[in-house]
Amino acid sequence: MENYIYGRNNVEELLKDETRSISKILLMKGIGSSSKINSIINLAKQRGVVYQFIPKEKFMQYKDISHQGVIAYVAPVKYTEFSDFIKKEKKYKKVIITDGVEDPHNLGSIIRTAVCAGFDAVIFPSRRNASINATVEKASAGAVNRIDIIMVNSLISIIDRLKDNDFWIIATDINAKDNYYDIDYCNMNFAIVMGSEKAGVSTAILKKADYRVKIPMLNEFDSLNVANAASIVIYESVKQLIQKSENDV
Repeated sequence: MENYIYGRNNVEELLKDETRSISKILLMKGIGSSSKINSIINLAKQRGVVYQFIPKEKFMQYKDISHQGVIAYVAPVKYTEFSDFIKKEKKYKKVIITDGVEDPHNLGSIIRTAVCAGFDAVIFPSRRNASINATVEKASAGAVNRIDIIMVNSLISIIDRLKDNDFWIIATDINAKDNYYDIDYCNMNFAIVMGSEKAGVSTAILKKADYRVKIPMLNEFDSLNVANAASIVIYESVKQLIQKSENDV
Protein backbone atom coordinates (compact mmCIF):
# COMPACT_ATOMS: atom_id res chain seq x y z
CA MET A 1 0.00 0.00 0.00
CA GLU A 2 1.43 3.35 -1.05
CA ASN A 3 1.39 6.50 1.01
CA TYR A 4 2.16 10.00 -0.10
CA ILE A 5 4.34 12.68 1.41
CA TYR A 6 3.73 16.31 0.62
CA GLY A 7 5.47 19.64 1.09
CA ARG A 8 8.82 20.83 -0.21
CA ASN A 9 10.86 20.28 2.97
CA ASN A 10 9.35 16.86 3.57
CA VAL A 11 9.97 15.60 0.05
CA GLU A 12 13.53 16.92 0.05
CA GLU A 13 14.22 15.11 3.36
CA LEU A 14 12.59 11.99 1.97
CA LEU A 15 14.89 11.98 -1.05
CA LYS A 16 17.92 12.26 1.21
CA ASP A 17 16.90 9.06 3.01
CA GLU A 18 18.05 6.32 0.65
CA THR A 19 16.34 3.62 2.75
CA ARG A 20 12.91 4.85 1.62
CA SER A 21 11.40 3.55 -1.60
CA ILE A 22 9.88 6.33 -3.73
CA SER A 23 7.74 5.40 -6.72
CA LYS A 24 7.26 8.87 -8.20
CA ILE A 25 7.22 12.60 -7.47
CA LEU A 26 4.55 14.94 -8.76
CA LEU A 27 5.35 18.63 -9.31
CA MET A 28 2.70 21.17 -10.17
CA LYS A 29 3.15 22.91 -13.52
CA GLY A 30 3.96 26.56 -13.11
CA ILE A 31 5.50 25.99 -9.69
CA GLY A 32 8.48 28.06 -10.76
CA SER A 33 12.12 27.69 -9.88
CA SER A 34 13.57 27.90 -6.38
CA SER A 35 16.53 26.41 -4.53
CA LYS A 36 14.20 23.91 -2.85
CA ILE A 37 12.53 22.77 -6.10
CA ASN A 38 15.91 22.54 -7.82
CA SER A 39 17.23 20.45 -4.94
CA ILE A 40 14.25 18.08 -5.18
CA ILE A 41 14.75 17.63 -8.93
CA ASN A 42 18.51 17.09 -8.58
CA LEU A 43 18.08 14.57 -5.78
CA ALA A 44 15.43 12.73 -7.79
CA LYS A 45 17.80 12.54 -10.77
CA GLN A 46 20.64 11.27 -8.57
CA ARG A 47 18.43 8.51 -7.15
CA GLY A 48 16.76 7.69 -10.44
CA VAL A 49 13.32 8.57 -9.07
CA VAL A 50 10.67 9.38 -11.66
CA TYR A 51 9.31 12.92 -11.40
CA GLN A 52 6.77 14.68 -13.56
CA PHE A 53 5.07 18.04 -13.86
CA ILE A 54 1.28 17.78 -13.90
CA PRO A 55 -1.42 20.42 -14.48
CA LYS A 56 -2.64 22.46 -11.54
CA GLU A 57 -6.13 21.05 -12.05
CA LYS A 58 -4.93 17.53 -11.19
CA PHE A 59 -3.62 18.80 -7.88
CA MET A 60 -7.18 19.68 -6.91
CA GLN A 61 -7.61 16.17 -5.49
CA TYR A 62 -5.06 17.21 -2.85
CA LYS A 63 -6.76 20.53 -2.09
CA ASP A 64 -7.20 19.67 1.61
CA ILE A 65 -3.48 19.48 2.30
CA SER A 66 -0.71 22.06 2.14
CA HIS A 67 1.25 20.32 -0.61
CA GLN A 68 3.16 23.41 -1.87
CA GLY A 69 3.00 21.91 -5.35
CA VAL A 70 5.07 18.82 -4.45
CA ILE A 71 3.89 15.28 -3.66
CA ALA A 72 5.90 12.08 -3.45
CA TYR A 73 4.41 8.58 -3.50
CA VAL A 74 6.27 6.22 -1.21
CA ALA A 75 6.05 2.87 0.49
CA PRO A 76 4.95 3.08 4.15
CA VAL A 77 7.69 4.23 6.53
CA LYS A 78 10.26 1.58 7.38
CA TYR A 79 9.82 0.74 11.03
CA THR A 80 12.76 -0.30 13.19
CA GLU A 81 12.62 -3.59 15.08
CA PHE A 82 12.95 -3.10 18.82
CA SER A 83 15.61 -5.82 19.01
CA ASP A 84 17.70 -4.01 16.39
CA PHE A 85 17.37 -0.73 18.26
CA ILE A 86 18.54 -2.27 21.54
CA LYS A 87 21.64 -3.69 19.85
CA LYS A 88 22.81 -0.26 18.69
CA GLU A 89 25.79 0.92 20.68
CA LYS A 90 25.46 4.21 22.51
CA LYS A 91 26.47 5.19 26.02
CA TYR A 92 23.01 6.39 26.98
CA LYS A 93 19.82 6.16 24.95
CA LYS A 94 16.78 8.44 25.12
CA VAL A 95 13.34 7.31 23.99
CA ILE A 96 9.87 8.84 23.81
CA ILE A 97 6.84 6.55 24.10
CA THR A 98 3.33 7.62 23.12
CA ASP A 99 0.53 5.74 24.84
CA GLY A 100 -2.60 6.39 22.82
CA VAL A 101 -1.75 9.68 21.07
CA GLU A 102 -4.43 9.61 18.37
CA ASP A 103 -4.00 13.00 16.67
CA PRO A 104 -1.46 12.62 13.83
CA HIS A 105 -0.49 16.28 14.16
CA ASN A 106 0.48 15.68 17.79
CA LEU A 107 2.45 12.55 16.93
CA GLY A 108 4.29 14.38 14.15
CA SER A 109 5.13 17.28 16.45
CA ILE A 110 6.42 14.92 19.14
CA ILE A 111 8.65 13.14 16.62
CA ARG A 112 9.99 16.48 15.38
CA THR A 113 10.83 17.59 18.92
CA ALA A 114 12.45 14.24 19.71
CA VAL A 115 14.74 14.54 16.68
CA CYS A 116 15.71 18.12 17.51
CA ALA A 117 16.52 17.03 21.07
CA GLY A 118 18.76 14.17 19.97
CA PHE A 119 16.47 11.34 21.07
CA ASP A 120 17.11 7.91 19.64
CA ALA A 121 13.66 6.42 19.07
CA VAL A 122 9.92 6.96 19.19
CA ILE A 123 7.84 3.97 20.28
CA PHE A 124 4.07 3.63 19.94
CA PRO A 125 1.49 0.82 19.91
CA SER A 126 -0.06 -0.55 16.75
CA ARG A 127 -3.59 -0.02 18.13
CA ARG A 128 -5.30 3.05 19.60
CA ASN A 129 -2.46 5.34 18.53
CA ALA A 130 -1.80 7.32 15.38
CA SER A 131 0.60 5.58 13.00
CA ILE A 132 2.89 7.13 10.42
CA ASN A 133 0.97 8.65 7.51
CA ALA A 134 1.24 11.71 5.31
CA THR A 135 -0.15 14.02 8.00
CA VAL A 136 2.38 12.77 10.56
CA GLU A 137 5.23 13.19 8.09
CA LYS A 138 4.10 16.73 7.30
CA ALA A 139 3.72 17.67 10.97
CA SER A 140 7.16 16.25 11.69
CA ALA A 141 8.72 18.32 8.87
CA GLY A 142 10.41 15.15 7.61
CA ALA A 143 11.80 14.21 11.03
CA VAL A 144 10.33 10.69 10.74
CA ASN A 145 13.26 9.98 8.45
CA ARG A 146 15.81 11.01 11.11
CA ILE A 147 14.95 8.73 14.04
CA ASP A 148 14.11 5.09 14.73
CA ILE A 149 10.34 4.61 14.61
CA ILE A 150 9.25 1.51 16.52
CA MET A 151 5.66 0.25 16.36
CA VAL A 152 4.84 -2.54 18.82
CA ASN A 153 1.91 -4.74 19.71
CA SER A 154 2.23 -4.30 23.47
CA LEU A 155 3.69 -1.30 25.27
CA ILE A 156 3.69 -3.25 28.53
CA SER A 157 5.97 -5.91 27.05
CA ILE A 158 8.27 -3.32 25.52
CA ILE A 159 8.52 -1.40 28.78
CA ASP A 160 9.53 -4.63 30.51
CA ARG A 161 12.19 -5.18 27.86
CA LEU A 162 13.41 -1.60 28.23
CA LYS A 163 13.71 -2.09 31.98
CA ASP A 164 15.63 -5.34 31.37
CA ASN A 165 18.06 -3.25 29.29
CA ASP A 166 18.69 -0.70 32.06
CA PHE A 167 16.14 1.91 31.01
CA TRP A 168 14.34 4.06 33.56
CA ILE A 169 10.69 4.69 32.73
CA ILE A 170 9.43 8.23 33.33
CA ALA A 171 5.66 8.56 32.92
CA THR A 172 3.78 11.84 32.84
CA ASP A 173 0.87 11.93 35.26
CA ILE A 174 -1.20 14.96 36.24
CA ASN A 175 -1.59 13.51 39.74
CA ALA A 176 2.12 12.88 40.31
CA LYS A 177 3.93 14.30 43.33
CA ASP A 178 7.17 15.07 41.50
CA ASN A 179 7.55 17.78 38.89
CA TYR A 180 9.18 16.97 35.56
CA TYR A 181 12.29 18.97 36.50
CA ASP A 182 12.83 17.01 39.74
CA ILE A 183 14.25 14.07 37.79
CA ASP A 184 17.96 13.76 37.01
CA TYR A 185 17.97 12.82 33.32
CA CYS A 186 21.75 12.58 33.07
CA ASN A 187 23.85 9.42 33.08
CA MET A 188 21.08 6.94 32.41
CA ASN A 189 18.99 5.37 29.67
CA PHE A 190 15.46 6.66 29.95
CA ALA A 191 12.07 6.52 28.24
CA ILE A 192 9.53 9.33 28.65
CA VAL A 193 5.94 8.17 28.34
CA MET A 194 3.30 10.61 27.08
CA GLY A 195 -0.35 9.62 27.37
CA SER A 196 -3.40 10.05 25.19
CA GLU A 197 -5.07 13.40 24.63
CA LYS A 198 -8.09 12.37 26.69
CA ALA A 199 -7.03 9.85 29.32
CA GLY A 200 -3.29 10.35 29.77
CA VAL A 201 -0.95 7.43 30.46
CA SER A 202 -2.78 4.18 31.16
CA THR A 203 -2.94 2.85 34.71
CA ALA A 204 -1.08 -0.32 33.74
CA ILE A 205 1.89 1.67 32.43
CA LEU A 206 1.85 4.07 35.39
CA LYS A 207 2.31 1.03 37.63
CA LYS A 208 5.38 0.04 35.61
CA ALA A 209 6.96 3.51 35.76
CA ASP A 210 10.04 4.18 37.87
CA TYR A 211 9.06 7.85 38.08
CA ARG A 212 5.80 9.73 37.67
CA VAL A 213 6.10 13.41 36.88
CA LYS A 214 3.75 16.31 36.27
CA ILE A 215 4.01 19.74 34.70
CA PRO A 216 2.84 22.20 37.35
CA MET A 217 -0.06 24.45 36.38
CA LEU A 218 -0.47 27.97 37.71
CA ASN A 219 -4.14 28.14 36.85
CA GLU A 220 -7.14 25.90 37.36
CA PHE A 221 -6.87 24.63 33.82
CA ASP A 222 -5.13 21.30 33.59
CA SER A 223 -5.39 20.53 29.88
CA LEU A 224 -2.00 21.00 28.18
CA ASN A 225 -1.65 19.79 24.60
CA VAL A 226 0.28 16.51 24.61
CA ALA A 227 2.77 17.68 21.97
CA ASN A 228 3.49 20.84 23.97
CA ALA A 229 3.79 18.83 27.17
CA ALA A 230 6.23 16.44 25.49
CA SER A 231 8.38 19.37 24.35
CA ILE A 232 8.57 20.73 27.89
CA VAL A 233 9.69 17.43 29.41
CA ILE A 234 12.04 16.53 26.56
CA TYR A 235 13.82 19.86 26.71
CA GLU A 236 14.28 19.65 30.46
CA SER A 237 16.45 16.61 29.75
CA VAL A 238 18.33 18.60 27.09
CA LYS A 239 18.87 21.50 29.50
CA GLN A 240 20.28 19.20 32.15
CA LEU A 241 22.64 17.49 29.71
CA ILE A 242 23.94 20.85 28.46
CA GLN A 243 24.46 22.12 32.00
CA LYS A 244 26.28 18.93 32.95
CA SER A 245 28.62 19.14 29.95
CA GLU A 246 29.39 22.77 30.75
CA ASN A 247 30.12 21.94 34.39
CA ASP A 248 32.36 19.06 33.36
CA VAL A 249 34.59 21.31 31.25
